[in-house]
Amino acid sequence: MTSSTLATVEPVEPARAVEPVQAAAPLEPSRSYGSSVSSLIFFSRWLQLPLYLGLIAAQVVYVWQFLKELWHLVQFSVTGHEVHGMEGFGTEATTMLVVLGLVDVVMISNLLIMVIIGGYETFVSRMRLDGHPDQPEWLSHVNANVLKTKLAMSIIGISSIHLLRTFIESSVGDVSAETMMWQTIIHVAFVASALALAWIDRMSQGSAPRNAH
Repeated sequence: MTSSTLATVEPVEPARAVEPVQAAAPLEPSRSYGSSVSSLIFFSRWLQLPLYLGLIAAQVVYVWQFLKELWHLVQFSVTGHEVHGMEGFGTEATTMLVVLGLVDVVMISNLLIMVIIGGYETFVSRMRLDGHPDQPEWLSHVNANVLKTKLAMSIIGISSIHLLRTFIESSVGDVSAETMMWQTIIHVAFVASALALAWIDRMSQGSAPRNAH
């Protein structure tokens, strides 16, 4: 007796029609308007560029001021020519005051450099100085808080120079006790402000990891 085996044939699914690719829907007018406004606001950061160029011009003025003070010091040391406004001081006091004036100009110039470079890097555009041999060490991690702290420390240094000059000038009676008192109070206020900024920066850095969890 011959047995026949019936093969099971699976039904073939009909081919699906390829759906046409729909074109991307055009942007809504409100979304396009919001994007334009955001681009305009972001582009407005370049309005700060003339400000930083003006600070560069102020840097040139301070270089000229430094050269003038240095020439007065050379004249006083070589020819004994009295420095204007310091006729009543001795040789040592005059030399110290002129040198303090030079240091004051340098510290203000450093303050300008930090504002120009740090401010431009933070608020305008990246300088892309990675790998440059002359890149400042602090520029790699600069932000608004770091910049404010560094500026506060620079202001303390400048205030210290002015306070020291006041103490030296008081030796010949050109400065009153009240003026010295107020300058000391203002200097202490600068120190307290710098400590407060550093503490706030430390607190913000400490709260960032906790917020990440």
